Amino acid sequence: MAHKKFPMEHDKKIALVAHDNKKRDLVEWAKFNRDLLAHHQVFATGTTGKILEHELGFKIIRLKSGPLGGDQQIGAKIVDNKIDFLIFFWDPLEPQPHDPDVKALLRMAVVWNIPIACNRASADFMISSPLMDGEYDRLVPDYDNYITRKVNLGEKSS
Repeated sequence: MAHKKFPMEHDKKIALVAHDNKKRDLVEWAKFNRDLLAHHQVFATGTTGKILEHELGFKIIRLKSGPLGGDQQIGAKIVDNKIDFLIFFWDPLEPQPHDPDVKALLRMAVVWNIPIACNRASADFMISSPLMDGEYDRLVPDYDNYITRKVNLGEKSS
């Protein structure tokens, strides 16, 4: 399959998301990495965004709470190339009422080939990568054939 290049600029568009039991971990991680995050555009869902903005002291683009559509808003931004990567501290031991939204968000991140960190260790490796401080061409499968495929609409009924 052919690929398209999606350039990431020097200043990245980062989505930060955390389930309730992981919010403290994400806030601690973000505070530790505050200076690295400060020159990027940071998005966050609901309460997480409110807490991060207060703790970090810079503007966070806040979306809806995850269960109220925030996960889907992040997913839509990924599809529209408005998010470069996702840091999502999710809780694998606690069932979530919006698990289908979480799965859809992670699926969009994989489909559009954006980096995903789901815990502190992977987030540390990602934020400290030399690729964070430069431009990067993200390769995404060329979905044009899928989008323009012929669809059999069948016969119209009268």
